[in-house]
Parts: sequence; structure tokens; C-alpha cells
Amino acid sequence: MARLWLHLCICLQIPGFSTNLLLSKTPRRILAQTNNKTEILCELKTEHAGVYWYRWSQEKQNFEFLVFSNPFGKAVYGANISKAKFSVPGASSRSSYSLHISNLHASDNGTYYCSISQSSQLLLGSGTQLSVVDVLPLPPKTTQAPLSKKPVRCITKSKGADKKGACSPLVWVPLATSVLVLLLSLVPTAHRLHRLRRRLWLRIHRQ
Repeated sequence: MARLWLHLCICLQIPGFSTNLLLSKTPRRILAQTNNKTEILCELKTEHAGVYWYRWSQEKQNFEFLVFSNPFGKAVYGANISKAKFSVPGASSRSSYSLHISNLHASDNGTYYCSISQSSQLLLGSGTQLSVVDVLPLPPKTTQAPLSKKPVRCITKSKGADKKGACSPLVWVPLATSVLVLLLSLVPTAHRLHRLRRRLWLRIHRQ
């Protein structure tokens, strides 16, 4: 047993953790909410009879054995590991395994590794970092550019359409009438100014 843990520590090189190309984990990071559940998937490049699941706690500086699972869903748990929290369903193939973690709490934070035994050594996958929080962060708000004001355009409508728009005759006919009345009221004033100018011109030339 001591030799097994010695080989494990040599392979891990704590806290650097060397990994092996025979295994991969998805996803790399998981952010989950308290009291919820999550799943970590381990993919093997070649078929294997089972995988070991470990958790590294950065806070406790502790590397803990969780469970060993085989393709048929049989499991061997580590000391003081809750079977209700960690479950290992049967694998669809000998190259795909998953670890289900339920009733999440802050104590479940850490980096989870799947590993295989080869040549009296435990070879680790890339690892999945799990962070459990009480409230998930909200996505960043996107700011929208202010809408540019477009000039009003007159659109010719088909027969039977509503004609109460900004360009309908009900709007521009009264406006045109007002302008015409204003121009007509200026005609007498212009005529008086013309007569006054003519009188001044005659007086100047008579002198």
C-alpha cells in the first residue's frame, strides 16, 4: 500500500500534477450552485476495465480517493465517502465513465481526476475544477446603441389603407392653406411700401 501511494505521489508531483495523454476530462471547469448536482465525464483513448476517481483540495492540501468504478456500474468507495453524494452509473462503453455528484456544497470544491492503473502506476486525466457557489453570477449586460432618428418619408398607400399618417392630406392641406393666407396678407403691405418708395423718389427729383 505504501508503494502504491509512493507511485501515486511521483505521478502527481503535487502540487504540479502531471497528466497522461491516455485520458481526458470534460469540461475543464464547472461552476455549480449549492444543493444542485453535476456530472464529470472521463474519456479514455483506449478501453479499460475501470477508472479511479480522486479529488485534490487546494484549501486542505489533500488528495483524496473517492471511488473506483467499472463499466457495469459497480463501485468501491474510499473511507468516509458518501454513496448518496457520489454515484457512478454503468458506462456505455469501456472508454467512457462518469462521476455524478449531488447535493453540492462548498466542501465539494476541488479538482477532480479520473485515473487508470498501468504498470503499477496511476495515470491521471487532465482534471476538472469544480467551484460551488450560493448564487450564480449574472451574464454581463449588453449596451445597445441609441436609435438614430430617420426622416419621415411619405409612402404611397394602396386604396383602402389608412390615410391618417404624417403625409396625408388631412395634415398638409391645412398647412398649405395657412402659408397661402400669410402670403396674401403680405401683398397689401408690399404694395404700400412700393407707393411710399415712389413718392420719396418723386420728391427727391423735384427738388
